[in-house]
This record gives sequence, C-alpha cells and structure tokens, in this order.
Amino acid sequence: MIVFDEILPVIAAILREHPGLAPFVINRDLSGRVRLIFSEKSQEDGNIGILAEKMSERLVPHGFPADKMVIFEPSLESVKENVPCFPLEGFENTAVVDRLALEADWSDMRPLSEGAPRIVFFSIKGGVGRSTAAAAAAWALAQKRQRVMILDMDLESPGLSTYLLPEERRPKHGIADWLVEDLVDNGDSLLDDMFALSELSHDGAIYVVPAHGKDPGEYVSKLGRVWMPKVCREGVRMSWTCRLERLLTQLETRLRPDVIFIDSRAGIDEISSACVTGLGAKKILLFASNSEQTWTGYNILFKYWLRTGVAAEIRDRLQMVGAMLPATDNVKYFNGLCERAWNLFRDSLYDEVPAGEVGENAFSYDKDEESAPHFPWKIRWNQEFSSLRSIHDRMMEIDGDEIDSIFGSLIGGVLSVIDTVKPLENKRGDAHE
Repeated sequence: MIVFDEILPVIAAILREHPGLAPFVINRDLSGRVRLIFSEKSQEDGNIGILAEKMSERLVPHGFPADKMVIFEPSLESVKENVPCFPLEGFENTAVVDRLALEADWSDMRPLSEGAPRIVFFSIKGGVGRSTAAAAAAWALAQKRQRVMILDMDLESPGLSTYLLPEERRPKHGIADWLVEDLVDNGDSLLDDMFALSELSHDGAIYVVPAHGKDPGEYVSKLGRVWMPKVCREGVRMSWTCRLERLLTQLETRLRPDVIFIDSRAGIDEISSACVTGLGAKKILLFASNSEQTWTGYNILFKYWLRTGVAAEIRDRLQMVGAMLPATDNVKYFNGLCERAWNLFRDSLYDEVPAGEVGENAFSYDKDEESAPHFPWKIRWNQEFSSLRSIHDRMMEIDGDEIDSIFGSLIGGVLSVIDTVKPLENKRGDAHE
C-alpha cells in the first residue's frame, strides 16, 4: 500500500513504462483517491485499459478497481476549470487536478486588482505581531493623509478591530455576517453597518472592517457557513473567494481608500490562500521569526508554488518581514533571519544564474541586497506593544518618532508599494463615518 505523498511518483513510474499515451488528467478526489480522465476520442485506445489495470494494482488504497479507474469526458479543458491544476512533472500531456474541500487555491494567482493597491499581512504561525503591525502601519499612513481600509480576515481568531476601535465605535456587522447573509441574497443590506472610522485617523482615514460586529451573536454557527460557495439565481456557482472579492469591491466603491490592508489568517490552508493569492494583492508581506517552524512552513508553500508553475507570477509580489526583532543581539539575529530568507528564495523562487554570468534579466538577488523580496523589513520588539489590550490606548497617545523607531522599515516599505502620498482633498465627507 502507498500513502498520499507517493501517488504522483508511482503514477510517473507507471507512465514511464507506457509512453505515448493520449493526453489525460489525473483526478484526485476529496478522499485522495485517483481516477484518470481521458477525452472521449481516446475510447478505442487499448493501452488505456492496460494502464488502468496497472494503476489499480499499484495505487492501493488510493485508486479504484480497474473497471472504475478511467472516465471519459467530452473536453479535458472543462475538467480543469476552476480547480487547482498543475502539470505532472516530466509529462507535458498529463495534468493533476485536486478536488479540495474548499475552493480557494494556492496556485491560482489572480491578476493585480484595478483599484487601490491591496497589501496582505500573512504569517505561517500566529504570535508574530502581524495584526499589531497592520494597525501601526495604518496609523502612520493616516498621519500622511492616506485613506486606509483595513479588513480583519482572521475570522477564526478575530481581534484587529480592538486595536483600532474602542468598543463603543465598533460597527453592527462584520465580514462573517456579510458572508452568511450573502448566501440568501441579503448581504448588501449590511454594507453600511460593517465598517467604522477609527479615532486614530488623524489627517487621513482608517476604515476598519471587522471580522464580526459589536455583538458577535451566534458567531460559531455563522463561522461554519462563511466558506460556503453560493449558487446564484441564474444557476451560476460562485466560490467563497469570489464572494469575498465582491464584498471587497463593494466596500472599496463606498470608501474609496488609497490602500487596502488585509490581515490574513495564519497558516497554510485554503482560507489563507484566498487572501494571499485570490484577491489580486500588489504586495504580500510574509512575517517571519527565525524559527524552524517558520522556515519549514514557508518552504512547503514555496515548493508548492514552484511545482505548480506559478513561481514567476507570485515572486515579485512577496516581501519578507522580520517580526519582533530582539532588543539585544539584534544584529546577529537579523543576519541569521536574512540568510534563512535568502536560502528560501534562492532554492525555490529565484532564477539560477550560472557562475561567471551577470544574469541581468534573471529574477535573482544577492543575500545583502536590501531591495530584494527576501531582505526583511524590520519590526523591533517593544514591551508596550506586546500587550494586545493596550494597543488602542497606547496609539492614542503615541508620537511618530516612537512608531518610526519600531515599525519604520515596514512603513517605508508600504509607502513604496503605494507609490505616492495622495492628499485626501475633500473626499472624507463622501463616505459614511
């Protein structure tokens, strides 16, 4: 018997024994069991039956009986639509389709959004100050007359709104409420009551869209439904990632921000992938501490992007962030962090430049090149920002020099992403406050 990780190597070995087959799709279902899908035009090919026997015999328990191993469809292209799909390494005519419980896809890198630049705050594990950094960056941009819309997409561990809004200012509804109501065509009625203007806005505006409203209500029951796809009245099936994109676009139309921050859930799962790859982000900030858990997780993700052929699409949108650098021995710590990040990019996403060549057109950077995506933007650890309860009150009285000393590298990087500091002019009165 084989295990899941052996499925594709076993199939590749079988295919090397039977070259010249017609193009087909390897379909892995929700249980991790495999069927082969051929075009109807290939039904008379006797080699397919031989292949089915071999697959059935060697893929146990991840296969089917030989008479149920093969499916014929009118079009292979339709089989690959709207699902994770990547080529089987070494076989141009063979694709792998993964049927997953949710419909988000780490390999589906959506084109850049056309509106305000979207910046995703993401981490492999929690507890690295990701949400605190998003709040501080929003504060700093508002000081520069920027309109910031910030979404708390950490739906299973919400809390960003508590950093930026006192309880009395929190809106009636949140993202989870809209996603549930949208299933019954009632989402639009919530839009005007699911964001609030933070008191920390200063000369700009910080619009906070929380995970849930002031009264969470039956949040656990709602959370079990937010990831559902929606079947529209016309019969069109809309994934939850597409629904989330629709919500974001509607909020952007109302609030007209200069930049959108998306505080993603931590971890490698399909929910996080919707934020990282599914919303057309201009920059994806990868928060990291120098721990084995961090680098193991990012290595898994980077290798997946490389294997599924989307490395070139995503690599220039990534940026490492060195989270909570220690107050003492920070140079040694940062150098170690930078080296691990460089190794990660070099082994997966950077182009290989042969020795002696300049590689002017290659996507590759030296370890100490500060403009490189692997070179971490720094966030310094600070005792007063380590207590989540105190962040809102602390930021009410903080000055720019203190914020800059802790988050200056991150803030400067974010400003470079949005290109220019645009004045608010007279836009504030246009949005609901």
